[in-house]
Amino acid sequence: MKIGIYGGTFNPIHMGHISAARFAVDYLGLDQLCLIPTGIPPHKQLASDAPSPEHRLAMAQLAAEAIGPQARASAVELYRQGRSYTIDTLRELKKEHQGDRLYLLMGADMFLAFQNWRSPGEIAGLCTLCAFGRSEADTEELFAVQRDYLHRTFGAEVVTLVLPHITDISSTRLRGSLERGGGREYLDPAVYGYILRKGLYGVRSDLKRLGLEDLRCAALSMLSRRRVPHVLGTEETAASLARRWGSDETSARRAALLHDCTKKFDREQHLAVCRLYDIELDQEERQEEKLLHALTGAAVARYEFGLTPEEVSAIRWHTTGRAGMTTLEKIIYLADYIEPNRDFCDLTELRKLAFEDLDRAMLLGLTMAVRDLKKRGVAVHSNSVCARDYLKGKLT
Repeated sequence: MKIGIYGGTFNPIHMGHISAARFAVDYLGLDQLCLIPTGIPPHKQLASDAPSPEHRLAMAQLAAEAIGPQARASAVELYRQGRSYTIDTLRELKKEHQGDRLYLLMGADMFLAFQNWRSPGEIAGLCTLCAFGRSEADTEELFAVQRDYLHRTFGAEVVTLVLPHITDISSTRLRGSLERGGGREYLDPAVYGYILRKGLYGVRSDLKRLGLEDLRCAALSMLSRRRVPHVLGTEETAASLARRWGSDETSARRAALLHDCTKKFDREQHLAVCRLYDIELDQEERQEEKLLHALTGAAVARYEFGLTPEEVSAIRWHTTGRAGMTTLEKIIYLADYIEPNRDFCDLTELRKLAFEDLDRAMLLGLTMAVRDLKKRGVAVHSNSVCARDYLKGKLT
C-alpha cells in the first residue's frame, strides 16, 4: 500500500492543510493518509494557552473525514514523551506497515531545510519525500537544487507537488483572526463548529444564541461524515415542508440540524446524558439502543443549544412518532424519512404525499416504518403503533 504521512501542529488544522492533503491523495494515488498532530514541536514552542492534544486530535479527525475515506488522524506523537521528532514517528510507522511505501508530506519551507532535521539520512531511507510547492515559477528552481542535493547526500527519493489551489493563511494569522471574530472561511465547517462548541482560540459564542450558519457548523462537528449529507438533506426538506404547511422555517431548520446530533454516541454516552438530564427510559428504549439518540439529542438541543420546547419536541419524536403530533413534529419526522439521500425503499409516493396531505403522509410513513421493522425482526415501539392508529382514527 501507499501511505501518506502528514504531520504538523495543526493549531488549528485549516483548509490549506485539507486541500494540500486531498491533492496529495489524488496525485500520488495514496491508499491511506495519516494526519499526525505534533505533540511537542522540536522547532518551536506551543503557546501556553494552545488547545490540549485531545482538541487538536479531534479537529484533525474532523479534517480527515473532510479529506476522504483514505484519511485518518493519529495520536502517535501526542502522548509520546519528549519532543516529536519525525524519525521516531517513521520508525514506529514502518514497524506497523512493513512492506508498504511511505510518503512524507511537507511544505516548501520544511523541505528546503530538510538537511537540518534529526537523522535526515535515516528518514530518507524510510520514506519518499513529498514537498508542496505553490507554483512552478515560484518553487521549481529552488526545488530542483534541493532535490539534487538531497539525492546526492542522503539518497533521497523526492516528489514535488505543485498545488493547483492555494489557501493563503498561516495558523498564526488564523488564530488571531478567530480571536477577533473572523477566520471561519479558512476552516472546514465541522472544524469551525468544533472550535465554536469548545470555545477555542478566544472564540466566545453563546451556543444558545447561534445563528443558523453557526448552528449548522456546530451540528456538523458532532456527526460522522457519512451522516452529513443526510442531515443537510433533512434540513432542506424540512424547510420546504415548513413553507408548504405554514410552519416556521427557521424552527424547522434548527430541529433538522440537531435531530441526529447524538447519533454517533455509543450506549454508555447515551446513558450518561440520560443520567445528567434525568431522562427516564421506558422498557423498549432500554432494550433498543437505536431509539436513544432521539431522547439524548433532544436533551442536548434543549440544554446546550437552547432550542425552543416545540423544536426540542420535534427532535424527541422524530424516530417513533407519537399520537397527536404537532405540525413541526410531523415535518421533522417526514423530512428525516424522505430527504433526497434516502434510498432504502421506494419513497416516491410518500415524497409526493408529504406536500399534498400531511396527515395522510404521516400515516403512510408510520405504516411503512412499522412494516419494515417487523420485516427485519426489530421491535416496534408502542408509540409508533399509537401514532399510526391515532391517525387511522382521525382520517376515518
